[in-house]
Amino acid sequence: MNFKKGYMVARKSYGEDVIFVIDKIIKRKDKIDYAILKGLTLRIKADAPVDDLVLASREKIEENLKSQEEIIKKRAKKTNNKDLVKLNSIISKRYREIIYTGKILHLDGDRKYMEKSVKYYKQLGLNAVVRNVPESRQPIVIKSLLEKYKPDILIITGHDSMIKNGSEYNNIYNYRNSKYFIETVKQARLWEPDMNKLVIFAGACQSYFEAIMMAGANFASSPGRILIDFVDPLIVAEKVATTDKNKIVTISQIIQEIREGMDGVGGTSAKGKMEKIVIK
Repeated sequence: MNFKKGYMVARKSYGEDVIFVIDKIIKRKDKIDYAILKGLTLRIKADAPVDDLVLASREKIEENLKSQEEIIKKRAKKTNNKDLVKLNSIISKRYREIIYTGKILHLDGDRKYMEKSVKYYKQLGLNAVVRNVPESRQPIVIKSLLEKYKPDILIITGHDSMIKNGSEYNNIYNYRNSKYFIETVKQARLWEPDMNKLVIFAGACQSYFEAIMMAGANFASSPGRILIDFVDPLIVAEKVATTDKNKIVTISQIIQEIREGMDGVGGTSAKGKMEKIVIK
């Protein structure tokens, strides 16, 4: 079949377990064409011979997208129940409470995920700026974006994967994009060293968790070198942004919200960023 950019496919050799979007087709001299793939709902990047690809069925595509939408709706409903979406709520005739949630700066290497992230943050009523920046450019632009937006929370994500899955865990060259996430975290920490003033999550599927943490992140993926969901970085941002500034967000609180738990996201802790001001 003549596969093209944008086609939704799965890999036969992996039992068609993950649905991908073709990002690019590479023509090789040995006449074995390869496709560069990005996960439809998972933050993974991969490559595969075109001969190994099969078109994903409409049913599987719709099932994946519906599942993703249900997660977003469920979390939006949960947040609404806490009244966090309402920035101005009348407490009584004499008092008014204004709720400020933490400001989020989110760099996403995938344009489609960037658009979905904007929708997610809006539905939850969070104060977020989302920018589509390819992973390789994130270390270059991070300082100027931090200066411009001065966020409380920084999310650095996109797509990643291990080239040799299940081996060479400590080899940075075995990860497709981890080196960019690591350098972006380092640059962000030069701008703000205090891990409570600027809370950082970085990583994607199978990212080099330990190196990202050593670079200065509060939270990162993926301790178990597994696939993480599109919403996992957003859940971290939401949790920190909507926790009272006098409370600490621990990794144990976050992993309760993550589908794969500690294998998907790890880290330490951070101060919450929500502030309530009562005006007479």
